[in-house]
Amino acid sequence: MPHPRRPALVHPETAELTLSAVLHALSDPTRLTIVRTLRESAEQACGTFPVSVAPSTLTHHFRVLREAGVIRQREDGNRRWTMLRYDDLESRFPGVVDVILRADRQGGLPTRQEAVRQVSRSS
Repeated sequence: MPHPRRPALVHPETAELTLSAVLHALSDPTRLTIVRTLRESAEQACGTFPVSVAPSTLTHHFRVLREAGVIRQREDGNRRWTMLRYDDLESRFPGVVDVILRADRQGGLPTRQEAVRQVSRSS
């Protein structure tokens, strides 16, 4: 049952998911940590993620992920539970979540400046 002072949670349908919104949602380190945590567990209470940001900032990150269709949230009493919409994302954009998580775990691609520095050092 929704909390009396909270607005109802809105989740886009699978067919409404866009690649640009998903990529934007996955472009932030805090949001990637949330997604990685959910990839390893089925569902988690909102205040239990291994991130060190203010509660209001965490709420913002959840909203970005939810509106992009990356997560689904439900309320249970005064707790909000979060799950990764992995199957929905896989059906729309096969492999995207795992590729991004793998690239992030490996340090991602170097920026142009980093690549130039690496090339300069090896010359």
